[in-house]
Amino acid sequence: MKIQFFGAAGEVTGSKHAIQVSLGGRDRRFMVDYGMFQGGHEASLKNLEPLPFPPKEIDFIVLTHAHIDHSGLLPRLCAQGFAGPIYCTSATFELLKILLPDSAYLQLADAERAERKHKAGKWRGEIPVALYSREEVEMTLNQFELVEYGQVIEPCDGISLEFRNAGHILGSAIAILDIQETNAPVKRCVFSGDIGMKGRVLMPDPVIVDGADVLLIESTYGDRLHRSLQETEAELVEVISSTMRAHGNVVIPAFAVGRTQEVLFLLIDLVRKGLLPHLSIWVDSPMATAATHLTQHFFSQLDQRSQATFSWFKEHPDAMTLRFIADVEESKSLNKIKGGAIIISASGMCDAGRIIHHLANNLPYAQNAIIMTGFQAYGTLGRRLVDKVPMVRLLGEEVLVRASVHTIGGLSAHADKAGLLDWLRGFKKTPQSVFVVHGEPKAAQAFATSIRDELGWPNVQISERLHTYEC
Repeated sequence: MKIQFFGAAGEVTGSKHAIQVSLGGRDRRFMVDYGMFQGGHEASLKNLEPLPFPPKEIDFIVLTHAHIDHSGLLPRLCAQGFAGPIYCTSATFELLKILLPDSAYLQLADAERAERKHKAGKWRGEIPVALYSREEVEMTLNQFELVEYGQVIEPCDGISLEFRNAGHILGSAIAILDIQETNAPVKRCVFSGDIGMKGRVLMPDPVIVDGADVLLIESTYGDRLHRSLQETEAELVEVISSTMRAHGNVVIPAFAVGRTQEVLFLLIDLVRKGLLPHLSIWVDSPMATAATHLTQHFFSQLDQRSQATFSWFKEHPDAMTLRFIADVEESKSLNKIKGGAIIISASGMCDAGRIIHHLANNLPYAQNAIIMTGFQAYGTLGRRLVDKVPMVRLLGEEVLVRASVHTIGGLSAHADKAGLLDWLRGFKKTPQSVFVVHGEPKAAQAFATSIRDELGWPNVQISERLHTYEC
């Protein structure tokens, strides 16, 4: 068996792994995830790179979850000739019906805006390229086949597939593939996808897997520990309370899927417990609005605490003012609010969408606060804000950063180092091959060392992009 890494190797985004096996005397190829790179010019160039083999040679794709860095290039691959099935959970598919059309729209809008500014002499650098169209998204959605947690299917003779709940976002899965190669014993390959934090809000704990011959494990936060939920809540209360006393606004860039719903849960829960007063919250993201409604549809998949808190809010709707913004004009009207508002908007890394406008209007004023709730990839606007740059360029203009910027890591949808090691301790035997993926070099190296030192697993490799490994 050969595994080739095309993304999420030496970095966090662009998850895509090609697996080649010999079945019935001939080579077969499938992929796990086909995500978009995020974060600056280099990411844009990598998104345009073709595969070294024709897409039509891929038999099937296994998709661990809906986040764009795992799914976002699927329409481009299908348009280039991949015609096989794409396997995912039903919740993931419902999220993709929201995320992928939005991705196509944002790409086209960015390209058209850049063209207009270029013609007016106000654009610097290359014009962004739309990677696929809305029509290509619709065609791609016809290729999905749904697999529920615990269900075992055979994508082709000699390979079985099972999904288990990864506890990361709605529908997220750990993919388990049992592969019977020609004249070889069955080999179990486990792809962690993104592993959620044990005991965190909204999602249940990730399901333990007890064994694998080959393991791909994420390492986004493999070199650090998150704050506890209690510390996170205390920090959130302090930032919001101090900003409201200063008559400022709180702007929260949040991924539309998962993070927005988690932030809403925490704010509702803090009001319920009397730790925050009545709040005025605007969720300005059509995609986040749709994802929140979808979360309600999959209510039974949430953890018990989240179900209880959301049920309380239904019974006490006046406890806070919560508005979901429907259109662009209503979004623009938020610019007139000079204080007292909590604005939650996508994207989570601040690279696209309505959050750009809210940052442009709120960053210049010291009474405002920006709360970062998730990982900020290298090269993104969110990363520059976390790194405390004094000025950023937004909408073609230089904007001073006078607002306070706060990183609240305890809200991460990813397990930290301790959480990942705790999940790995569920394995009853040492995997023959372990590949550390989905982490920046420092995090991946630190986590690989922790696996060797704390678990005693000797054969741990840090995957390199475009390299092929035999196992």
